[in-house]
Amino acid sequence: MSKRPAFLIAFILSAVFGRAQHVGSTPDYVKALTSKWEGERFADGRPKVPDAILDRLQNCTLEQIWGYLGDKGYRNQVEKNWIILKPGETMVGRVVTAQFMPARPDLDTFVRAQGKAEGRSQHGGINIWPIDILTKGDIYVADGYGKIKDGTLIGSSLGNAIYGKTGKGVIFYGSIRDMQELKDTKGFNAWIKGNDPSYIKDMTPTSINAPIRIGEVTVFPGDVVFANEYGVVFIPAYLIEGLVTASEMTGLRDEFEREMLQSGKYLSGEVHGDWADKIKDEFRAWFKKYPKKTAITSKDIEAYLKKEGH
Repeated sequence: MSKRPAFLIAFILSAVFGRAQHVGSTPDYVKALTSKWEGERFADGRPKVPDAILDRLQNCTLEQIWGYLGDKGYRNQVEKNWIILKPGETMVGRVVTAQFMPARPDLDTFVRAQGKAEGRSQHGGINIWPIDILTKGDIYVADGYGKIKDGTLIGSSLGNAIYGKTGKGVIFYGSIRDMQELKDTKGFNAWIKGNDPSYIKDMTPTSINAPIRIGEVTVFPGDVVFANEYGVVFIPAYLIEGLVTASEMTGLRDEFEREMLQSGKYLSGEVHGDWADKIKDEFRAWFKKYPKKTAITSKDIEAYLKKEGH
């Protein structure tokens, strides 16, 4: 074996075992996971996607996001079939991850000792550790391995603490308690797999801000999450700006096509396929009179219309 492969293997192993010593990921580890992001970052290493981009994402649809991610090779980003605390709302934000596992005494002892060494709170249950690090605009995403009874990661008090820190809610592959009280918490929402009146029991948080599995999706810390009544999708931060712009353009085209079809001015085949020059001109004129605020410019429209297939 050459010296270079041997060095690389040693480096990878040291990174793996170095990571295993922590409950919370180091900033360098998070930066390595999200190395394609070129913008500002939080102190914990997560990409700091601008609030303006998150506001624009709020207006996208699940299908638009799914289509864009699929074209980029991300085919396993959507998880469906949730119980939603407040159906009909859309929630977007920056992901903080946590993984819980079934407790066993030796694991629990190790995690508590490691958490103490990392300066994590020694008051209250250790399930509060992920909540302690949340900031404004974060969404707490946890893998509770689908546990419902005795798997309630939060109740009303912690839910209000989360909302106070983030202005957002939670997405748990697990359960919560105090559904009625949490539903009365204005601004807070939750996507969960169940609810139960029991308290959390025999669960240990084994990682914070590391990759986790939520159903069929691998989720990274610093991903951007989009959640509505049709599903939850996790978006790599480095793709978010292009995704939002493409989704806005798709939304404009869809709106224009609906208007043309409802007016009966063109046949569906003329509008649904590649556009003839006369329809492109109609789209230009339609956009100039578009009454809603949009980040799309006339220059963006021209670039879009010049692409093959439009």
